[in-house]
Amino acid sequence: MYNFARPTPIQVDAAHALPGRTAPVLRMPFVHRIFGEPLDAEHPGTDVAYFALGCFWGAEKLFWQVPGVVSTGVGYMGGYTPNPTYEEVCSGFTGHAETVRVVFDPARVSYGDLLTVFFENHDPTQGFRQGNDVGTQYRSAIFATSPEQRGQAISARDAFQKKLGDAGYGTITTAVDNAGDWYWAEDYHQQYLDANPNGYCPVHATGVKCG
Repeated sequence: MYNFARPTPIQVDAAHALPGRTAPVLRMPFVHRIFGEPLDAEHPGTDVAYFALGCFWGAEKLFWQVPGVVSTGVGYMGGYTPNPTYEEVCSGFTGHAETVRVVFDPARVSYGDLLTVFFENHDPTQGFRQGNDVGTQYRSAIFATSPEQRGQAISARDAFQKKLGDAGYGTITTAVDNAGDWYWAEDYHQQYLDANPNGYCPVHATGVKCG
């Protein structure tokens, strides 16, 4: 992805964040390119999870391919600026991380399974970066929607830390926070690698497995 981040990423605080706007940057309805339903459609009996693992183009594709996932979308979470644009997020002055919203059927795929996809498909030790993508928006984070999700995420992070350490990696920097305000990214980011099959967005997996 294009990198507009500051050379030395520093997490902005609320007092210095950009002001944003009242109107969302994505106009609804927007139909999911894979599942054929509006991104904001209701899915009774499902749960929602939020994961930040670097470039959200490739991350979203990882999750829409998981059986039991019924919808995905990309956007921004973990910051201060309301309804930010992509360029604003990339400036480092919104506080947001590029995040994937995953709607899943817990009868078909567990939250623990999604955590495995998350940890095995990026390097959670890199801080404010993934490979050549540098900036606070590329940080590793899990935004839990319930105390149960938060507990599972922390347990999975601790277990994966041991496996990473045994493989010679350093300390996991993945933040486990409660989900906050969610802001959809612009239309051209949604299911980007379906609309642009040759698009750039490498997966920075360590090769270390959770199991």
